[in-house]
Amino acid sequence: MLHRYADGVMGRADHHAGQVKGIALALLGGIIWRGEPGSIEIKQYAGGLANVLWVTISGTRYAFAYNHATEKIEIRDRTQSGTMLHSFDNQTSVADVEGVFRKL
Repeated sequence: MLHRYADGVMGRADHHAGQVKGIALALLGGIIWRGEPGSIEIKQYAGGLANVLWVTISGTRYAFAYNHATEKIEIRDRTQSGTMLHSFDNQTSVADVEGVFRKL
């Protein structure tokens, strides 16, 4: 299912001018690196994949969601409407992504 999510993210990134296409791969790497086994949940909508993924890291649940207004992927606290903790686009360095994941 994770590979289907990655395909979906990359397809939607093409649709949204690629503002998150590169950084999405780094975020998926961070999710695999730090996510607790079996904790990744991918939201589905109308039989397809939606723009939200949940993962538990260090005992805390996070939602990763694409924000259409800002054209960024956000990490939100516990739910897709929770407090936005970080946002990412292709301007975000991989080193910054690593730093964020190390602190989660």
